[in-house]
Amino acid sequence: MHSNDDMAPETYSIGKVAKMIGSKVRNIRYYDEIGLVKPSSHTEGGHRLYTAEDIWRLELTATLRYLDFSIEEISQLFSGDLSVDKALDWQIESLSIQASALTNMISILQQAKQGQGDSMRYLYDLVQAKASNVEKRNRFIAERVEAGDLFNGVPADWQSPMLHYFNKYIVNQEKTTAQQIAAWNELQEIINDPQFLEDTKNTDFSFIVKELQPRYDADTWIKKLDQFYIRLTQALENKKSADSPEVQAIIEESLSLYSNTEQTIYNLEFLNAYMEHVELTSTPLIDRVNRLCAIMNPQLNLLAEGNNVFIQNLRRKMQSEQENEQPES
Repeated sequence: MHSNDDMAPETYSIGKVAKMIGSKVRNIRYYDEIGLVKPSSHTEGGHRLYTAEDIWRLELTATLRYLDFSIEEISQLFSGDLSVDKALDWQIESLSIQASALTNMISILQQAKQGQGDSMRYLYDLVQAKASNVEKRNRFIAERVEAGDLFNGVPADWQSPMLHYFNKYIVNQEKTTAQQIAAWNELQEIINDPQFLEDTKNTDFSFIVKELQPRYDADTWIKKLDQFYIRLTQALENKKSADSPEVQAIIEESLSLYSNTEQTIYNLEFLNAYMEHVELTSTPLIDRVNRLCAIMNPQLNLLAEGNNVFIQNLRRKMQSEQENEQPES
């Protein structure tokens, strides 16, 4: 007991907590530093003190990490910005990709073992047969875009920017891991799904072009996207979380691409239109594609997670502004 107050909860030092939950002190200290699980109090000397509730959160964090949840996903779960059902769906999807990749690798190894002659050459040939090269991936996307009439009504110079991130950082990846290959194979299946094409048509690309054109031309927009990507890469290397000021600043600036010269991103009229667009783009298949893209590219994962945080904050801001606009009774 570390308190003279009989009603105060019992607290434990960080060293004792580490032994109780079978963790390392540096892990617990790290969770405090990033704001994931902070101690309820400190000693007069500044040493961390944890309650039973704190220890439960640490144990839950360890369990979620064991199940391959990211730090950002755990943070969103604790804050309530991510529902448990949604988090479980995402994790099941992510692990299913990993399982598919492992199954594929086992199959390749078994075939190589049974093969005759040069096993190493056979291994190489098997992997190459499973993995689509850049040319095949580009051809596949081009055929799907043309067959699906995805960009009906969108000017030709805006069609490339609409798929810029996807083409440059996923389709044109030179090297892919087994897990990325599995993700790409599933992406192909979804893109071939007529329902997915219908979902993407309903997102109305003309909305983006209509809001965008007055501010930037297509070439400028692409350059700005690449600048955002470079900054995301730096944020990822510096281990910045999706809700960090650095990542949220990138998301806010990227959102400004969708407003015209007479709008700011916090103009209520624009926000309403943008949020309607966000709702349209949130379908099970589109969400799944976004998750697969995140598996294939860590920067896009950080972008997606940061955008989720931003949208949550935006909804709260809009709700607050709408409440303030309501006349008093």
